[in-house]
Amino acid sequence: MSAPLTGALGAQLVPVQSRVTQPQLQPQPPQPPRPVRLAPPRPATGAVRVAVVGLGWAGRSIWLPRLRDHPRFAVAAAVDLDADARAAVAADGVDALLLASPDLLSPDEIDLAVVAVPNHLHSVVGGRLLAAGLPVFLEKPVCLSGAQAEELARAERAGGAVLLAGSAARCRADVRALYTLARACGTIRHVDLAWVRARGVPDAGGWFTDTTRAGGGALLDLGWHLLDTVAPLVGTADFTQVVGTVSADFVRSGAGGATWRHAGGPGPGSGRRETDRGRRGDVEDTARGFLVTERGVSVSLRASWASHEALDSTVIRVEGSAGTATLTCTFGFSPNRCDGSVLTYTRDGDTVRVPVPSEPVGAEYRRQLDELPDLLADPGARGRAVAEARRAVDAVERFYRSARPPGAAAGDHRSGRI
Repeated sequence: MSAPLTGALGAQLVPVQSRVTQPQLQPQPPQPPRPVRLAPPRPATGAVRVAVVGLGWAGRSIWLPRLRDHPRFAVAAAVDLDADARAAVAADGVDALLLASPDLLSPDEIDLAVVAVPNHLHSVVGGRLLAAGLPVFLEKPVCLSGAQAEELARAERAGGAVLLAGSAARCRADVRALYTLARACGTIRHVDLAWVRARGVPDAGGWFTDTTRAGGGALLDLGWHLLDTVAPLVGTADFTQVVGTVSADFVRSGAGGATWRHAGGPGPGSGRRETDRGRRGDVEDTARGFLVTERGVSVSLRASWASHEALDSTVIRVEGSAGTATLTCTFGFSPNRCDGSVLTYTRDGDTVRVPVPSEPVGAEYRRQLDELPDLLADPGARGRAVAEARRAVDAVERFYRSARPPGAAAGDHRSGRI
């Protein structure tokens, strides 16, 4: 918050020596401070004035470079409590106002806040900004509980702003090709979802592996992407059945750290080795589950930060009454990736390969940004992100409850003690 005004407003008058009785002067009430322009005026191009809130790995490696490069956005502010993070952004040549608190942002100066703070702060920071009338784009997971989803809904209504969210995975060219191919599968009966990393435990010993700050492990981090990706295939109906198990072999051993997250780029704990065995976490590194929708469509899900595989891979298999479509690729930024994307269609024992557009790693985030300005201007967008977040977090909470052994403490299900 801004520091209180000081100076002449509180000064006392010094009486002048005179034989004439001086009139008693009434103290003047403090005047409100003049409004301070926090950001440049709207660019002549009509670009969306955006603030990036949270300057960790995602803020500095994913969002800032793409927002700066996008003609429909103008980065007006970058926000982080950490002075070193703000200094690093300045050193990167970002020409924007650098602030220590999101409370200094104003809807008169900012059109959209991209919030990329640690998970436990998503609903807190996002809710405050929404209540102040500032549109917000939230990184996944949007929230950690159903209660937080309701808090975001109330803030969105109170401020009259809009909450935008969603996984960039839906914007991948290969995933969109899968959506198109799935129409040839007839009535969809089952979907297999798997995102398995070879070595990808993020920021071991940091907030990502701390239940109180992350809310969970691989299920919340990778599984949320998978659940978001499957929605266009199975519909928006709730899951009526959810069962799951979790384990934490790699988190407990300290192995499987994602050193690539800090190689050549900023991030939480930059300069530290994530494979240091002196640090441990209390979240799961692997989640395996089975879910069934109201329409009877089943979904198997596996999300793993680490495994015994050589490469990271993501597999989505859609089984329908008329055929099966399978996409094999690698989500995310890991360099330990499959060689391109492979999309196939199988029917009556015959499998054919379907061409998939080739694109650079991370292109889905640019495509997601392409769509944000139109969503921001769409009056029908309000409430949509909260509704999707409710469904996702309900499935996640029920998954974790299923994985918790009888009599276990509330957090034990996330650390794989089953």
